Amino acid sequence: MMTPKSLSLCMIVKNEERVLSRCLDSVKALDPEIITVDTGSTDTTPAIAARFSATVIPFDFTVVDFAAARNQALARATGSWILVLDADEALHSASVPLLAQLIQKKENAGYFLERLNHRPNEETTTDYVVRLFPNRPEYRYRGRVHETIDASILAAKGRLIPSEIRIDHDFSSDPETRCRRNLWYIDILKEEIAADPTDHSRLEFLAAEYHQLGMFDKATEVAEQIVKLRPLDAQAHLHAGVYHLRFLSNPQRARACFIEALRLRPGYVEAQVFLQSTEAELANRATSTRAGT
Repeated sequence: MMTPKSLSLCMIVKNEERVLSRCLDSVKALDPEIITVDTGSTDTTPAIAARFSATVIPFDFTVVDFAAARNQALARATGSWILVLDADEALHSASVPLLAQLIQKKENAGYFLERLNHRPNEETTTDYVVRLFPNRPEYRYRGRVHETIDASILAAKGRLIPSEIRIDHDFSSDPETRCRRNLWYIDILKEEIAADPTDHSRLEFLAAEYHQLGMFDKATEVAEQIVKLRPLDAQAHLHAGVYHLRFLSNPQRARACFIEALRLRPGYVEAQVFLQSTEAELANRATSTRAGT
């Protein structure tokens, strides 16, 4: 009789023949069950997945819904724990033993993984994503794009815990492909916002998409919209202030945002730093104005 796997790797794939082997090789030492939901590959992606003994599940993606596709994979997983990776991501080799240790603890928790985002000719950025969690039926993704599982874990009384597990994420090197994806996501996010204006997370992702496209005026408008919806959220004021300071050259408005963030959260270090920078910018402008008169 086969021993049940401790870990299931759950993925969405489509035409990933260039990167899929690297991703699957990175988790080989963990000997996971592999579930791939294929949303319409026309290349060798399914064959590559099969070489790694993956279960390949065709999925109708006529209506774009990444959460539904991910949840299809979760529903088929039999491991005690779920690891979620995208095909253009890979687990750090040093993180393999860390992950193996965590799943032995049997915590009712989702773990944040540190994701290193690599873009051609750009500085690497870091964010943190919940990608490791117990296999529980109440843990399911939400959101047609930029889907997340965090809210369902918290709703089921689970915890969200930082970890030292790291993954590498390589963005597409083709600017036109990235731009088309950004615009596609924007359209879907707007549909989601219209359907449920109370889901502020969709607005946060919308601002991020505009930011990636360099449409900073639009990103700032969305950031201000979030401030109006969450007037007691210090971080929302901080983000709006950063846009006004760095991208719209409006230090007066930025200053007001940072002051409000500090009023709501005294000692907020990031707001203090940006407020100091803003005050310096305003002082320089005042000096330049006096020198020109």
